[in-house]
Amino acid sequence: MVKHIVTFRLNGSPEERLEVARRFRDALMGLPAVIDCLESIEVGINQNPAESWDVVLTATLPNMASVETYARHPAHVAAASIIASHKAERACVDYEC
Repeated sequence: MVKHIVTFRLNGSPEERLEVARRFRDALMGLPAVIDCLESIEVGINQNPAESWDVVLTATLPNMASVETYARHPAHVAAASIIASHKAERACVDYEC
């Protein structure tokens, strides 16, 4: 099993970042129903104003090859497009567990 953890820092006003983060979260939460290899996904929106990262996701997939399948799936690409113009930074860790 692989944990795929990604965090995003977004551009824009706090209100804009929150609205984009919510739309992104909602799109991601629907992905397990359409991407067979995606076992689960959890998406959190940062509520701590002292921190500068806006969104974090943790996905569970069966293996590293499935991470690539997930990343290229049209539904994932569509979800990622929601934050594309607002994305300032992205950090990712994939690890087997």
